[in-house]
Amino acid sequence: MVKLVRDPAMTDVARLAGVSHQTVSRVLNDHPNVRAQTRLRVQAAIAELGYRPNRAARALATGTSQVIGLISRSSTLYGPAATVAALAEAALRHGFAVNVESVRTLGRRPVADAIGRLLDQRVAGLVAIVPVESASGALDDLPADIPLVSVDGDPSSPTGLVTVDQAAGAYAATAHLLAAGHRTVWHVSGPDDWFDSQGRVAGWQRALRDAGAEIPPVMPADWSAAAGYRTGQILARMTGVTAVFAANDHLALGILRALHEAGRRVPDDISLVGFDDVPEAAYYIPPLTTVRPDFYAVATACLDLLLAQIRSGERLADCRTLTPALITRDSVAPPPS
Repeated sequence: MVKLVRDPAMTDVARLAGVSHQTVSRVLNDHPNVRAQTRLRVQAAIAELGYRPNRAARALATGTSQVIGLISRSSTLYGPAATVAALAEAALRHGFAVNVESVRTLGRRPVADAIGRLLDQRVAGLVAIVPVESASGALDDLPADIPLVSVDGDPSSPTGLVTVDQAAGAYAATAHLLAAGHRTVWHVSGPDDWFDSQGRVAGWQRALRDAGAEIPPVMPADWSAAAGYRTGQILARMTGVTAVFAANDHLALGILRALHEAGRRVPDDISLVGFDDVPEAAYYIPPLTTVRPDFYAVATACLDLLLAQIRSGERLADCRTLTPALITRDSVAPPPS
């Protein structure tokens, strides 16, 4: 005869920890009104029994689930992908799963449709990585009682916003090139409707103004290495260019190839700085100086803010801005004499 083994239930956890099942529920939901010693006993019992919360049952009982809905663009861009991965890891530590709705374009209608699909699943809250102007309206239409955090969203709507200080990162990159002795710095930008791109342009311009340096025209691009390559071909023919700040590391990679093919050496002839610190940046030729956002810190701040909204039952007027770090490598040198 086959013996059936029953999965542990919340009552089993409560019995082992010597507490009520309501206390176990509070611990699972990270409720603040639980004494530290009691929380540790419950967590130890959960680990010993291998208890896994029944999210489906909780959804039926409370009208929500232990699932966070995440809206993001279908993309291999490093920044959004790294944020999604970090958010899933951070959510798991708090007993939540993450359900991702990917959209092909960041327009108002596709984002609104993605939000509707997630709300139909009775998610506990929403995280939106939609850093473009065209998607802002879809977020504005959400009822105020739905927990929502926007990542790198509209800086003019700071309620429930976690963002990297794009301007500070761009300022540091530009100032580093100026400190190496370059008279000015050219900028290859991302798409002009992205808040990330706008912040990086603003920081670049401010650094040049503060140094009393000439501000060249922006070289518009997208986020791809192919766009960087095309722009790099133009920069390679401009003999007065000695320093370039690229809006991300993929653009910088394309610029590096175009300069190499034109016989312009980095950093001997042209210095180059990127943004994002993709894992491959340290292995470019030469290794790339770049700006590193802490994507895990972004995810942690995002989850903290979202859980606070879930507990309070209201949207919180909170904005958390994280400053990125400049990572110096071998792609910057003084200008040629």
